[in-house]
Amino acid sequence: MAGHFEPLPGGGAAVALDEVEIAILRSLAVQLLELIGPGEVPAEDEDPLAALFAEGPSEPPADPALARLFPEAYASEESDELRAKSAEFRRFTENDLRARKRDDALAVVHGLDALSPRGDGGAVLKLAADDSRHWLGALNDLRLTIATRLDITDEDEGGELYRLPDDDPRKPMVMAYLWLGVLQETLIETLMP
Repeated sequence: MAGHFEPLPGGGAAVALDEVEIAILRSLAVQLLELIGPGEVPAEDEDPLAALFAEGPSEPPADPALARLFPEAYASEESDELRAKSAEFRRFTENDLRARKRDDALAVVHGLDALSPRGDGGAVLKLAADDSRHWLGALNDLRLTIATRLDITDEDEGGELYRLPDDDPRKPMVMAYLWLGVLQETLIETLMP
């Protein structure tokens, strides 16, 4: 189980994490929450259904990592009509997408905070099937964010980054990216029938 998720009887997944891995995962999830933003909290006297119909932004985020987490629905550079459709799609979907991504990252933080450490400071994280889906979403978002910061694209998957010297300041993020990939892949395997 060390270093990768394994299926639990009856559904769910488990992974053994050491103290450093727990701290790294928690720190990355908190940074993701900060990047996504807090969301809007409705006023006490506001109709709770109003939030369901609140409009989101119509412009794509300026931050490249956020733009990758909240991509355009249509290739908007092609025409004014597609730009308008993309803006309308974003206006009606981005708030919900942000809320889901916040929920996923919060599930990671709460799951890690609830761990009971072993004598060596590590712990075994056990996830129910629903929690596994939140973790899978958060792991994906973390990898997308790190890939954007490292300029890893779908085409190259960062080949030269995997051979960085140890003193390169990008090396820790590359290692985190690779490790999160193993966690993501093994978690997907536990969810497969």
